[in-house]
This record gives sequence, structure tokens and C-alpha cells, in this order.
Amino acid sequence: MAVSENSLRKMLSKAYKYRDLTVREITNVTTSYKDLKPVMDNYVFNDGSTRELMSLSGTVPVSYRGNIYNIPICLWLLDSYPYNPPICFVKPTSTMMIKTGKHVDANGKIYLPYLHEWKHPQSDLFGLIQVMTVVFGEEPPVFSRPTTQTPYPAYQPAGPPASSYMANPPASPFSQSHTPSTGGFQGYPYPAGSSGYPATSGAGLFTPVTPTTAGGPTRDGTIGEDTIRASLVSAVSDKLRWRIKEEMDRAQAELDALKRTEEDLKKGHQKLEEMMTKLDQEITDVDKNIDLLKQKDDELTTALGKMENQSENNDIDDLIVPTAPLYRQILNLYAEENAIEDTIFYLGEALRRGVIDLDVFLKHVRLLSRKQFQLRALMQKARKTAGLSDLY
Repeated sequence: MAVSENSLRKMLSKAYKYRDLTVREITNVTTSYKDLKPVMDNYVFNDGSTRELMSLSGTVPVSYRGNIYNIPICLWLLDSYPYNPPICFVKPTSTMMIKTGKHVDANGKIYLPYLHEWKHPQSDLFGLIQVMTVVFGEEPPVFSRPTTQTPYPAYQPAGPPASSYMANPPASPFSQSHTPSTGGFQGYPYPAGSSGYPATSGAGLFTPVTPTTAGGPTRDGTIGEDTIRASLVSAVSDKLRWRIKEEMDRAQAELDALKRTEEDLKKGHQKLEEMMTKLDQEITDVDKNIDLLKQKDDELTTALGKMENQSENNDIDDLIVPTAPLYRQILNLYAEENAIEDTIFYLGEALRRGVIDLDVFLKHVRLLSRKQFQLRALMQKARKTAGLSDLY
């Protein structure tokens, strides 16, 4: 039964910064993968510290060679999820063993490019599980734990070890079936070939594997120290090769990212230099314009001083001198016409205040209007002769 969103919000502690996003993704995943269950539990980090985190534990279906297998996994969500990737593990049952590879280490921790390149919102839990099912379908992370072990053959002093096994060699400690121990070397199954880990059988993912030794047994039927050492060296070499390759890939990805950042910084530096050069040029132009304005201001101040001195001694009418007699006539007509306009205005003010009566006002306005009309007609004709535009 799927956990409701309200229950998930209550389960998630306040330490989760993006609780709503986390709840939404967990609900989406548990709806499609109903065997995954959200659980709050303590997670122990590599430095020994613990923290209560949300985990998704259960199985996901994986298709391998035409059959569907349920792979047990556990996804731990950090309190900064979804902006940091989850910590993923394969959790084998008591009947399974971890098959190490480039995506799973001996502790069951899962390494995927999808996790390494995690970026919200492009990356989410649903996409991560889909990538896992594809990767595990090509390279299963677990296989069935061997439950029996075939006894080793008796030592043949005349030649190499025989290819068949004796049914019950009396001196062999492996004559009876037993469950291999993982705590020491006694009874540890070593497969043939260079790999230090049990391989899966072609018949199915969890088919038990019958182990063989990399070298013949000793005279008393036990595994020799050289065989153990060679197998361990082979296993450690494979593990180191995968770790080195993974670290090199990760370092290469970081190097590529740093190179892109360096290119962006160089481009930004070049743009900043161009902007600084442009700003320096603009500052120089502004300084020149300021000096020019100061110079013009001084010239205007000097000219105003001279004009003030001259205006005290000169008549205002003498300051305006037209360049031609026709222009002088136009100026005089315009001044006289405006004087009549002012006179009519003040006559109206006098009538309003009762200084003059209506008959006197009408008489003078009639005379002034007739004269104003004549002045305008004459000025219009003069402007036309001078090639000027019509004023009215």
C-alpha cells in the first residue's frame, strides 16, 4: 500500500530543505515501483557520524536474458535532496552475493554516470531507477550464493591434477557439502581464470556456481598458500583497475568541466578588458567636453559682461538695426500693430472699471481697428515682397 503524501511529510524531518519536492518524487516512484517502501532510519557516514535520513528500500524488476528478476536496492536521500544525488546500495539477501563491477563495489554501493552528473530538475528518482534497471540488465549486481561445494580431487604425484573429482577422498576436508565461510580462507571458493570473484552461470542469474581452483590441490588435499595469494592478487588487481578507471573517468569529467570554465573565464576577461578600454575612452571624451564647456562658459560670461556695460549707455531701439529698408518697414509695422493691440486691451480694462463709458470705448476701438487692419494689410504685402511667409 502506497504511503500518502501527508504521511511522507510527517515522516520527513524539518532538516529536509526541499520537503515538497522530495515528497513528490517519492510518491511518483512508489506509485510505479510498489515494492519500494519509504523508511526513516539512521545512516552511518564514512567518518562514523550518523544522521536520520529517508530511504527507499525494496526490489526493482530487472530483465536479464528474457527473465525478470527482482534486485534488492536501498536509496538514501540526503537532507539537501533533490539538489544532491541519493546514496545507492545493492542489498543482497542471505541467499545472494554481490557481483562487483564498474557499477557496484564490494560493499554494494552503486556508481553510475547518472549519479555523477546529477542535476536537478533534469535528474530525479524515477529516471535513476530506470537507468539502474537498464545497467543491471546488462551486468547483474548479485548472484545466487553457492550452497554446496564439490570435493577437490586427490593429488596425483605422477602428473598434473586430474580433470575429474573423486567421490570421497578420505584425506580431503572438503568431502562433505558445506556452506562457504566468508570470515576466513578455509573453505573459500576460488573460481578458475583470472577473476577473483564467482561468475554467474549461463543458465540463469541466480544459478549456483561450482567453483574450481586456479591451481592443483596440495598433497593433503588442501588449497596451497600460493593459490590463495594468486587468487587474492587477481581479485585485488581487478578491483584496483575498476577503481582507477572510475577515478580517471571522474577526474576527466572534472577536467573537462574546468576547461569549459576556463574558456568562459577567458571570454569574460576579454569582454571586461574591452569594456574597460571603452570606459577609459568615454572618460577621456567626457573630460574633453568638460574642458570645452568651461571654456565656452568663460566666453559667455565675458560676452554678457560686455553687453551689460554697453546696454547701460545705449538705447534699446538702437541695438536692433535691420539689414535692409524693407525689413525696417516690416519691423515698424509690426511694432505699431502690437501697440494698437495693447491699446485696445487697456481700453477694455478702462470700460470694465468704469473709467470711460461705452460710447467713448466704441469710438476709439472703431478707429484703432481700422488702423490696425490697414497696418496688417501693408505688413502682409511687405513680407510677401521680402519673400517671407504669411504671418496671419
